[in-house]
Amino acid sequence: MVGRAGLVLGLFGLTLWAGGVRFRDVTREAGIHFRHNAGKAGKKWLPETMGAGCVFFDADGDGWLDILLINSKDWRPGGRRSLPALYRNNRDGTFTDITKGSGLDVEGFGMGAAVADFDNDGREDVYITYMGPDRLFRNLGGGKFRDVTREAGIDNRAFSASAAWLDYDRDGRADLFVANYVQWSPEKDLWCSLDGATKSYCTPESYPGAAAKLYRNLGNGRFEDVTEKAGVADETSKSLGVVILDYDQDGWPDIFVANDTEPNKLYRNNGDGTFSEEGVGAGVAYSEDGIARGAMGADAADYDRSGRPHLVVGNFSNQMLGLYHNEGNGLFVDEAPRSTVGKQSLLTLAFGTFFFDYDLDGWLDIFVANGHIEEEIRNVQPKVAFEQPPHLFRNLGGGKFVEVTEQMGDDFARPMVARGAAYGDYDRDGDLDLLVTTNNGPARLLRNDGGNRNHWLTLKLRGVESNASALGAVVRVASAGGKQWRMVKSGSSYCSQSQLAVTFGLGQDAEAEVVIEWPSGKVQKLGRLAANQWLLVREGEAPEKMPTD
Repeated sequence: MVGRAGLVLGLFGLTLWAGGVRFRDVTREAGIHFRHNAGKAGKKWLPETMGAGCVFFDADGDGWLDILLINSKDWRPGGRRSLPALYRNNRDGTFTDITKGSGLDVEGFGMGAAVADFDNDGREDVYITYMGPDRLFRNLGGGKFRDVTREAGIDNRAFSASAAWLDYDRDGRADLFVANYVQWSPEKDLWCSLDGATKSYCTPESYPGAAAKLYRNLGNGRFEDVTEKAGVADETSKSLGVVILDYDQDGWPDIFVANDTEPNKLYRNNGDGTFSEEGVGAGVAYSEDGIARGAMGADAADYDRSGRPHLVVGNFSNQMLGLYHNEGNGLFVDEAPRSTVGKQSLLTLAFGTFFFDYDLDGWLDIFVANGHIEEEIRNVQPKVAFEQPPHLFRNLGGGKFVEVTEQMGDDFARPMVARGAAYGDYDRDGDLDLLVTTNNGPARLLRNDGGNRNHWLTLKLRGVESNASALGAVVRVASAGGKQWRMVKSGSSYCSQSQLAVTFGLGQDAEAEVVIEWPSGKVQKLGRLAANQWLLVREGEAPEKMPTD
């Protein structure tokens, strides 16, 4: 680790150039023409305001990130037809809409998606959550998919939101966790009001909760519902976000669930196919003052290089973000109330939320996609807006953050009704770009310009004995600037998924030592690697350089 004086000098030096990073809206020039249909018909039905998510993944297997945008639909029969959108990366900064005939061109009231190679055939498969039956799509190659939900034995008919793949039993196959929200239907819709005169969207307190689902991959194309058996069935939950992390660092993936107006859950993996719920004891179930907040999106990462994964949780307006610091003894402490992160996020309503290193200085920053659910919110809360700018909190090291939203340019700071958000290096220039969806509005692709002034290293892992997507693998990097680590994981944010490849910012370091700890138990030392490379690493094999043009 660097000394305190070296850290201060390094941060000072990085501060001199970090202001040069900008995010530019390249949606139109990239060829993305998508608009989310919330199905609004004046009835203020709860699902209308909750969608939808987005995904960065390699749909056609060419090594470049493609884009999937989830859509909803009109409630009334005979309304306009709305489909999700699958965009193929043309490798020149533009995309082509290949939705038609892809197999993903299925209409439904979509919410979110999660991606992983569940059948270990080398192709990334897609699970889409809906208001209604979810669907599992097997990747056939070449940007084509087939609905295998029924034959896979998956039957989740709830109001689902986020989902995440994980190998919870470490048998080399990707299992699936689905966050279900509340028990709602048009017939059970309730009348709620902000002003006592006109209908508004009801908060989730008005509806009963719904248990999440955990599906175990049996390895023959089929899944078993092990929700009850594994101990994750809780009908009081009103889940919107899910994060996979190993918070106690015992080598078994745990599950954090962000609940809306109910206590958050932290399911500790017992290593025997079961989980124990530890949220209250660990200090992540409530706010610092003991309130169950309106939690939406969430993520986990080691933002202070303590060697432990911490949590960031996006909450409702007037509640601020949660920034739960893992103390290493089974306890978390919410640092947000005493930090810029808490103060600056008090009036915003957070959905997509994650850690990523936007300036590649080696310290994980925080992005938050904001937007309210009520168009008329200013009538009752003048300080709270419907359309809200995002947050970008730059990590200064030492657990300190500063908001740099306004410094990222007008394209970035534009207010919107944001929901899903994901990061990925779609143009393969080293720095991480952003994809954001808006409710009943357009998607936005924000290109990172200038983040790659620092050095970087990106590794795409492929398991052999481990699950093919390498879910749960830990990559450790050591360079002159210090030590970092990441875990390969699906899910996080809100109803969305970022790239599965892990990107490390190296600052001014031109090389780094890399070690991979695979879920199979193998430890693979890659030695000293030069910076500014995209590398494919198959379990047990030497890394291969992936082309960047």
